[in-house]
Amino acid sequence: MNASQGEGPDLVVTGQFRLASPRVGLVLGIALAVSMVAAVPLSILAGGGNGVFALALLPFGGVGAVIAWRQPWNPVGSVLLLLALAVVASSDAGSYSVMVYRQGDHLPLGRLAVFLAPGAWIWLVALLPLPLALFPDGRLSRGWRWVLWAYLACFCGVFLAIAAWQNATGALAQHVRIDSSGQLASNSASSGTSTTDGVLILVYVGFGLAWLGRLLLAYRNSSGDYRQQLKWLLTSAAIGITGLVLAVSTNGGHSLLAVVGGIGFIVSLLALPIGLGIAILKYRLYEIDRLISRTISYLLITGLLAGVFVGLVVLTTRVLPFSSPVGVAASTLAAAALFNPLRLRVQRVVDRRFNRARYDAEATVTAFRARLREAVDLDTVQRELLQTVERAVEPAHTSLSIRPSGSGLRG
Repeated sequence: MNASQGEGPDLVVTGQFRLASPRVGLVLGIALAVSMVAAVPLSILAGGGNGVFALALLPFGGVGAVIAWRQPWNPVGSVLLLLALAVVASSDAGSYSVMVYRQGDHLPLGRLAVFLAPGAWIWLVALLPLPLALFPDGRLSRGWRWVLWAYLACFCGVFLAIAAWQNATGALAQHVRIDSSGQLASNSASSGTSTTDGVLILVYVGFGLAWLGRLLLAYRNSSGDYRQQLKWLLTSAAIGITGLVLAVSTNGGHSLLAVVGGIGFIVSLLALPIGLGIAILKYRLYEIDRLISRTISYLLITGLLAGVFVGLVVLTTRVLPFSSPVGVAASTLAAAALFNPLRLRVQRVVDRRFNRARYDAEATVTAFRARLREAVDLDTVQRELLQTVERAVEPAHTSLSIRPSGSGLRG
């Protein structure tokens, strides 16, 4: 294993987690494609929604395939492909087991399908922290490599072994009982299962906090591209968690709440893989500050406008003698009129904190325009223009020439 120097404080590389190669990526990609293709007809034949659940993992597989293709030695791409493959294959097994044990189709390997079907959520839980642990290129210090191997052994090994034992017990029972999604309806579990599950949850949370601490420590001491990569990762993770919380909190709601929950679930599935892909491939890397600024500003604007709208509706319908339709219409018009002034004001405040480069550039240009109104000397205008350009965009070289006709300035 080659030694090299990473950009973060904990990335003094003494080795690399070897899970990736062009051949591994190719095999995982082909297997995932076959599983994805099989998911739709199997789900239709089984009359269930397993195919929809499998297709929901498409962002992980797609981003993993792009990373594996562009950076075949990066283990993050292989882990994303493996995660999507394990979940989709388990979903296919669930559809297959429904066809055998609920619909009565005489198909081979039914018990094997029952054994594999519960693995969807198991693999998702076990593999999801690994892209964060290996971010951005799998290069870890000696200490963090020990933490990684401890996670694979202490949690993944024990967790998967317990799950495999429970699945095997149910699949080998004399009478196999499964639900409509192909999952085992009951398992023969040992008396200490609940205690073991509690311990495993604590271990899982502990390792998760350890990886989060590593990323936060790295972000605090990083700079340049690596800092921007960490911004993408942490921002996408925050958006994904927010979407997941939104989906869970609105679960079981009606009409509008159900739509909001569905949008939150889609956002939670898309945010993390897309953020990982952009950060690792360094595609539009430096637009993260703009993204954070826009996200925060529009959340604030939405909250403020919602508060204004509700307040005006209450004022016009409960306090003032207006009918409900008139009050709602007036409140809507007032909120619409406030949108643009409020957006400009909030955007400026947020840019001052989260997108300083854009704020400084706008402030510089605004100051130049104010000085330009009072300037009459051409040399002063040229000097001010060059200084403004240098402060706003920091080019490597600036020059200014004047047209011979004297009709204007040309840079």
